[in-house]
Amino acid sequence: MGRREDTRQRLFDAAITLIAERGYSATTVDDIAAAAGVAKGTVYYNFTSKPELFTELLRHGIGALTTELRAAAEGLSGPDGVHAVATAQLRYIQRYQPFAQLLMAEMWRPNREWAPTLHALRDEAVTAIAEVIQRGVDAGEFDRRVDVRFGASALFGVVLAVALDWLVYSPDRSLEDVREDLLMIVDARLR
Repeated sequence: MGRREDTRQRLFDAAITLIAERGYSATTVDDIAAAAGVAKGTVYYNFTSKPELFTELLRHGIGALTTELRAAAEGLSGPDGVHAVATAQLRYIQRYQPFAQLLMAEMWRPNREWAPTLHALRDEAVTAIAEVIQRGVDAGEFDRRVDVRFGASALFGVVLAVALDWLVYSPDRSLEDVREDLLMIVDARLR
């Protein structure tokens, strides 16, 4: 990773953590710079504004999640594919809990200037899940009555909510334990 990429990653990490803890409005560029260990001017050198930093943070985080979902489901369909994407999303949220908290909060605020970008990015992640479900429907592994797009959206939201609930309220449970309980419910609904 080059110096500029390293700086941008530190800014992303600082922004994610602070915004998840305090909220977007209560987090200043000065706070982000201090937490990243850089001068305020460095923030503006890398991003023209706080909203641009936040928009790029969303692009970065959801883009990485979508990449992981697609990689996990490569060549899979039916229950195996759904299990793979749900597991990949749980693992991603476990690694990036502050980002997941921020994502959960921002998805329900349609009046923000980055809302169209967030909507499009969320759509990419949901599409990655929908492709797996559609392969399962096409192969006869899932009920043909399944609304693929709605099912994918529901799975994305359920995994996000379950993962955050687990990490905040039951952090002593293992990922495998949470995964097994979640997948029992998912399996019951798709068949």
